[in-house]
Amino acid sequence: MISLVEVQETNKMIREMNLDVRTITMGISLMDCAHTDLKVFNQNIYDKITKSAEKLVKTGEDLEKQFGVPIVNKRISVTPISIAAGSLNTDSYVPVAEALDRAAKEVGVNFIGGFSALVQKGCTTGDRKLIESIPEALAVTERVCSSVNVGSSRSGINMDAVKLMGDIIRQTAERTADRDSIGCAKLVVFCNAVEDNPFMAGAFHGVGERECVINVGVSGPGVVKRALEEVKGRDFETLCETIKRTAFKVTRVGQLVAQEASKRLGVPFGIIDLSLAPTPLIGDSIAEIFQVMGLEEAGAPGTTAALAILNDNVKKGGVMASSYVGGLSGAFIPVSEDHGMIQAVQRGALTLEKLEAMTCVCSVGLDMIAIPGDTSKETISGIIADEAAIGMVNNKTTAVRLIPVIGKGVGEMVEFGGLLGYAPVMPVNSFNCAGFIDRGGRIPAPIHSFKN
Repeated sequence: MISLVEVQETNKMIREMNLDVRTITMGISLMDCAHTDLKVFNQNIYDKITKSAEKLVKTGEDLEKQFGVPIVNKRISVTPISIAAGSLNTDSYVPVAEALDRAAKEVGVNFIGGFSALVQKGCTTGDRKLIESIPEALAVTERVCSSVNVGSSRSGINMDAVKLMGDIIRQTAERTADRDSIGCAKLVVFCNAVEDNPFMAGAFHGVGERECVINVGVSGPGVVKRALEEVKGRDFETLCETIKRTAFKVTRVGQLVAQEASKRLGVPFGIIDLSLAPTPLIGDSIAEIFQVMGLEEAGAPGTTAALAILNDNVKKGGVMASSYVGGLSGAFIPVSEDHGMIQAVQRGALTLEKLEAMTCVCSVGLDMIAIPGDTSKETISGIIADEAAIGMVNNKTTAVRLIPVIGKGVGEMVEFGGLLGYAPVMPVNSFNCAGFIDRGGRIPAPIHSFKN
C-alpha cells in the first residue's frame, strides 16, 4: 500500500524536484512474425506492434492525469530484428526498419528499439545484413533505435564486430551529416547488454522475455540532489543512507505506475529500471549531485568515487522498494543530456579519459558524446574496445554512443533537441590504434567467466 505520507512526498518531488517516470516501454516478441518473404514479414510485424501497443500511449496519458506524475516517454522494444528476420530472403533490412517506424508512428510512441544484433561470439548472415543496414536505416527513419552487442563476460569480445561498428558509426554520421549526425544518437554498441532495458537507444525485447511485457524506467536526479542538500557536510554513512531512502521513494512511484499500467493494458509487469537519467533542465543533473557531494565540478578528483557511491546506493534503495528491479538501474552520465556535465566539459574539468574511468562504476558507459567529425573509424573502434573490456572484466553492462559530428571540430556546439540536449564537441586522443584493431578475431573471456 502507498501511504498518505508517501503521496504527499511524491507530490513535492514532482512539483519541486523534477521527478518523473522517464518511460513506459512495452516489450513485444516478434518471433511468431517470421517469414521468408519481406513484404509478408513487414506486414506481420506492423500488425503485431500496432495491435499490441494500440492503447499504450493513451494509457500513459491517463495515468499522468490520475497520479499527477509526468510520464515523459512511451516506447516499444521488440525482439532483435537480426533474430526475428533471420529467415528473410533479402539483402537489406532497411525496409524492416521502415516498417518499424511506420508502426511506431501509428501508435504514437516516441521511439521503438530492437533494430539490433547480438554478435558477442560471431555474426550470422542475418546479423551482418542488419549491421550493414544500420546507416541507411537510421537515416531514413525517425523513431527507430539500433543496438549491437559485441561482447560479454562469458563470451569475450568479438573484435571483428568492434572493427565493423567503428565503420558503421562513421557511415551513420555521414548519412545524417545534414542533421548534425543525429543518426548516431540512435545507435549504441554494448558489452553485456541486458534483455529488459526500457531506455533508448539500447532497448530490445530479449529472447528470454514473455510474449509481451511492461517495463518502466523512473528517473530522479533532482530528487536525490535536494535530499543531499539537507545533509550537506555530513559523513559518508549519512550520505549513503540518504541516497538509499530517496531511491526507495522514487522506486515506489515507478512501482505504482507500472502495476497500474500493467493492469489496464492486460500485459504482465516486467521490471522497474531505477536509473538516474538526467535531462538538460537545470536541477535535473547528475553533475549537480556531485557538486552537492562536495566536488567543484564533475571530473574533479573524487568524481569516480562519488559516482560509485551514488550508483551503489541507488540500487540498494531500489531493491527494497520493488521485487523486480532490473534493466540497467543506477546512474547515467550522458554528456549532451546533462547541463552540469556540459558545463564541466566546457570548463576543462571533464575529459573523455575521465569519463571512461567513470564508466567502471556507472550504469552504462560513454553516452551521448559528440566528437570531431574527422575522427577515424579505427579510433572509434578503439574506444568501443576499451569500453567493452571494462564491461567484460568487471561483469557489468558498458556501452558506447558516440556522435562524430561531420563538419565540426573541438569546442563547437551541437544541438540535438528535446531530451537529447546539446553538447560541445570533445577532443579525442589522436594517436593511431589501427594496427591493434586490424588484428581481428575474438578476445577470450576472462578467467572469472568459468563459473559453472
